[in-house]
Amino acid sequence: MKVRHPRGPLLALISSLALALPAGAGAAQSDEAIANALVKEIEQHRAQLWHRQRVMGARPTKTAFVERRAGSIEMLRQLRDTWRSRAGQARKRLVRPPHRAAWLCIHRHEGSWKDPNAPYYGGLQMDITFQRTYGRYLLRKKGTANRWTPAEQMWTAEKALRAGRGFHPWPNTARRCGLL
Repeated sequence: MKVRHPRGPLLALISSLALALPAGAGAAQSDEAIANALVKEIEQHRAQLWHRQRVMGARPTKTAFVERRAGSIEMLRQLRDTWRSRAGQARKRLVRPPHRAAWLCIHRHEGSWKDPNAPYYGGLQMDITFQRTYGRYLLRKKGTANRWTPAEQMWTAEKALRAGRGFHPWPNTARRCGLL
């Protein structure tokens, strides 16, 4: 039995296209394709970073969109690596909110992270008013809290904590957790 490589048809198509190009056009074509792929990666990493920063209540990192006028593939690779690194650092911070242990304790006494039952949603049982006030971006982007990741739910609660609400929106469970 002959084993086929999963990319076999794709490689065959690329080879046939390369043979159909005039001499010298292949290098320029591949440089342009590489540059376009790098720009797309940069845009994806930047979007991930900005999403994470919005969830955490941080200002989005400024950009001059240098990739739109980059002079070389090497420069695009450096830009991609920079945005990838920033997005990775933001992810590490996102999954470790400042009062994570407190939010996990409250969650243990509240509900499933995916709890869709009105009037309280998600693992921290946030009502719609709470979500509009502290999680407007996520509510608009993803819907109610039961559709948010646990980290997104905790960061929304963290925004309420920072705004002076403390752990009072969860009076009984916060008391059980020793937070009130």
